Amino acid sequence: MRLLIVNGPNLNLIGQREEEIYGNTSFDAYLERLKEQKNTELSFVQSNVEGELINFLQGSDHDGIILNAGGYTHTSVAIGDCVKAIKVPVVEVHISNISDRESFRHTSFISPNAVGCIFGFGLASYGLAIDYFQDYLNKR
Repeated sequence: MRLLIVNGPNLNLIGQREEEIYGNTSFDAYLERLKEQKNTELSFVQSNVEGELINFLQGSDHDGIILNAGGYTHTSVAIGDCVKAIKVPVVEVHISNISDRESFRHTSFISPNAVGCIFGFGLASYGLAIDYFQDYLNKR
């Protein structure tokens, strides 16, 4: 199984910013642990640029995509449309509990088009998404 993790803006600063929300572990360090723990091929991309995120999604030939679009979750109709248009299933993830944050974060343009959403479990949200895909893809 091949999965692509796509992270959006400012997620390159995980472990350095707002540690009370995002923790103090870098995403690269967490990704290495994920690769050791999960029996799957993981690819990872990150961009602060909306169009690049869309290109990553459209260009994917993976079995599944784990998408944390960061702030674009709440502003990008284009990313939501892209998730709807592509054939690869997408799970939306967020590190924080977006329902417990500012009201503008309560709306996602991605959620209606994703196969599921996982948020509020810290970096473990990514591992939960992998678990979903491992179960889902094994049933197909």
